[in-house]
Amino acid sequence: MFDWRWDFTWEILPRLFEATLNTMIAAGAGYAIAVVLGLVLALAQRTPWRVLTFVVREVVEFIRSTPLVLQIFFVFFVGPQFGIRLDPWTSGMIAIGLHYSAYLSEVYRGGIESVAKGQWEACASLSMSTRDTYFRIIIPQALPPSLAGMGNYLVGIFKDTPMLSVIGVAELMHTANAIGSENYRFLEPYTLVGVIFLAISLPAAGLIRVFEGWVRKKLGMQ
Repeated sequence: MFDWRWDFTWEILPRLFEATLNTMIAAGAGYAIAVVLGLVLALAQRTPWRVLTFVVREVVEFIRSTPLVLQIFFVFFVGPQFGIRLDPWTSGMIAIGLHYSAYLSEVYRGGIESVAKGQWEACASLSMSTRDTYFRIIIPQALPPSLAGMGNYLVGIFKDTPMLSVIGVAELMHTANAIGSENYRFLEPYTLVGVIFLAISLPAAGLIRVFEGWVRKKLGMQ
């Protein structure tokens, strides 16, 4: 029988809202790491040094082919054996950033490869440096086609934050589990967690599409 307690719901909402803020901070920090590191990995696969390119590609494939939860455990529990001791928050954000940087590197790579060959040839004819070629010409043109994929992974990171509960990060799922264990009621906290994720993920996806359209319009791509 459906036994929803509204008094209990109002009682636990403040804790869940606080956990929501923690979740958004973790997702935002992890995404920031992924955006920067993903670009580094994408560019590292386009160097003239074949050994470096090969190594980076294999690293990217390894990260993409292993579960995020394993990488979280590795950073938090294995790191100390190599003298790297990090708190759960830092470990979680690094693991999420590292994991999604591999996916974003492929998004960047697709965007870079979509730039017309003539743009590369024009940069070469003007004797532009590699740095100027990428950051003044190529990347600004590669970014708009990459925005959809980048936005999808932002939402994906947010939905993957419950995995941080395995190392004790006080995000939404960890808090819901704690509330359920303390009160022997899981219906309300778990349902509210699902509603909160939907309430954030769906509008975020819509805003990302609007932002993508705005960028394309500003660059004259529509």
